[in-house]
Amino acid sequence: MSGYIHSEIDESLSQELLSPLPTQRRIFTYAMNGLSFILSLLAFFPLASILWEIMSRGLSGFKPEMLFRPLIENGFANAILGTVLMVGLGALFSIPVGVMTGIFLAEFGKTNKITNFVRFLNSILTGVPSIVIGMFAYGVVVLVTKEFSAFAGGFALSVIMLPVIVLTTEEALKLIPIQQRLASAALGGTRFQTTFRIVVTAAIPGITTGISLAIARAAGETAPLLFTALFSQNWSDGLMSPTASLPVLIFNLYNSPDPEINKLVWTTSIILLSLVLFFSIVSRLLSRRNRLN
Repeated sequence: MSGYIHSEIDESLSQELLSPLPTQRRIFTYAMNGLSFILSLLAFFPLASILWEIMSRGLSGFKPEMLFRPLIENGFANAILGTVLMVGLGALFSIPVGVMTGIFLAEFGKTNKITNFVRFLNSILTGVPSIVIGMFAYGVVVLVTKEFSAFAGGFALSVIMLPVIVLTTEEALKLIPIQQRLASAALGGTRFQTTFRIVVTAAIPGITTGISLAIARAAGETAPLLFTALFSQNWSDGLMSPTASLPVLIFNLYNSPDPEINKLVWTTSIILLSLVLFFSIVSRLLSRRNRLN
């Protein structure tokens, strides 16, 4: 008798699962999908407009030799190299500290007062204007070394990148299901092994996305570099000397009284966007390679 009842229940459940959704639910689903698609297009429209405007105005003034000559020879090579150098220094300073801080906040110190204080400081630092960070780097590095330099610019950019990396790393680790941690512990893994072999490995795509966002933000900052790295018309003499960068170059070109020079703002913007896109693609490829391994 019980078997007969169970078979009837299973049959009714299977019929319910296989039966089409009610008309009202299907209409609601189609409406929500359509609304999501329309809102996605609206979000994409400003980005497409910006890209179209920059490409349409900047490609006419672009010449391949600009990528290999310094500004003094009507090129952008020294600004490109300076941007890569200072963003690289900022990443070198901020990524290890930011990732380890995010791991500590998410895995080892979830509830204590120090964790809450560090998280509060990161939230404040995220909203600090970049010009204030530039003034801070000027007081800490430039006034001490008596030189505007790429090192000072990299330090300023690292301060900008740090809170973004910390907060995104913490959120990426929080998204990893607790079951993975429990499974590792059940197999005899220590907390250290579970964190760095299981949790961090699973969260690498999210951490990489945060690093990409931090690099993209730092690559476009102008005010901190005006206070720290200043500018140079030619190749830089080293880490402790004034260094050109693409954002400051855009600022200088825009303020030039010559209309022909003003037009190069769009060409420089193309190069800066391409540089940010290159960093993003490389980070994505590295994260994908780590997942495959």
